[in-house]
Amino acid sequence: MAVSPPQTFPPEADFGRVARFYDLLAGLAFGGALRRAQRAALVAGLPPSPTPLRVLVLGGGAGWVLSELWRHQPTAQVLYLEVSAEMLARTRARLRRQPAPPGAAVELRRGSEAALQPGEQFDVLITFFVLDCFTAEALPGALARLQAARQPSAPWLVTDFRPAQSGWRLWLIQAMYRFFGLLVGLQVQRMPPWPAELASLGLRSIWKKSFFANAIDALVLH
Repeated sequence: MAVSPPQTFPPEADFGRVARFYDLLAGLAFGGALRRAQRAALVAGLPPSPTPLRVLVLGGGAGWVLSELWRHQPTAQVLYLEVSAEMLARTRARLRRQPAPPGAAVELRRGSEAALQPGEQFDVLITFFVLDCFTAEALPGALARLQAARQPSAPWLVTDFRPAQSGWRLWLIQAMYRFFGLLVGLQVQRMPPWPAELASLGLRSIWKKSFFANAIDALVLH
């Protein structure tokens, strides 16, 4: 397991203050729907490969997704980008309890997509419940940096809350932004149009499934 030095990152996006109870809170609020969506995307989107896949995980939190990823691709070589130092500490602790399988590897790097190095390329991109943390103004640039790190035809796995214009789904999104704005200083106040921005890059979904009464989408994009 490699650990890269810290990179510049936006402090308002640091979820470290809720790291100790984030997974519990998510489970209580959504009844396991977030993890079901992520599992489904991994099953649908991780391609079979005779050689180890180079995988980028952006904003993986406390590391739960790593064991799920290696369950399906036990030799995956993972770059794990996470803004929160506390989340990375919890990921390291998890890896001590549940080490990477033989042949697999993970580099833990503190930072956002801006911490990607020139020339880094990946066979799979994973952004689970990350795109909703960008403002509408910042999202296009972030997606462009991720797209530049994506190998041609590499699958991009996404799970996130679906943008809503009215009804209880809009209320849910607004409540979450208010909650995390107060708790961790998240600056985003409105859901960015992430489906449209991904489509503008020429990406199209080859698989899609909805969860939590259609409030959450899981997609595999090519």
